[in-house]
Amino acid sequence: MPRRLVALLLCCAAPALAAAGCGTREPSDEEQVRTTLAALADATGAKDYRRLCEEVFARELLEGIEKIGLPCEPAMRQAFEDVQDPRLTVGRVSVAGQTASAEVRSSARGQEPSNDTVTLVKEEEGWRVSSLGAGDAPPPPEPREP
Repeated sequence: MPRRLVALLLCCAAPALAAAGCGTREPSDEEQVRTTLAALADATGAKDYRRLCEEVFARELLEGIEKIGLPCEPAMRQAFEDVQDPRLTVGRVSVAGQTASAEVRSSARGQEPSNDTVTLVKEEEGWRVSSLGAGDAPPPPEPREP
């Protein structure tokens, strides 16, 4: 195809592509929920407790964690410090208005896999985890000797 024809086609197609957003679109709620769950898995695997507390967990979950007497980051560090090679597989996701649930399978080296339902809420910042499934929050850390 001659270069002039290709250039002409591109020039004619460009306005149509721009009007259509060139294939860009807002991710669906389900895609956003899956992205949040991927962030949960990534932050847990990287032991990035700040990210969990600031970008992944919903305000409601943070309040529940802080009721055990520790700020979120130290509580997460104590709850997950011995977890090695955590994995999270997301199955079915259901969205109903401002809430969502996802069937997940979590596993880690040396631990039995677990099938749970994670719930999320849509906050101003986007979808955030409001319940981790079994037990909602990690168990309170064991008191440490000074």
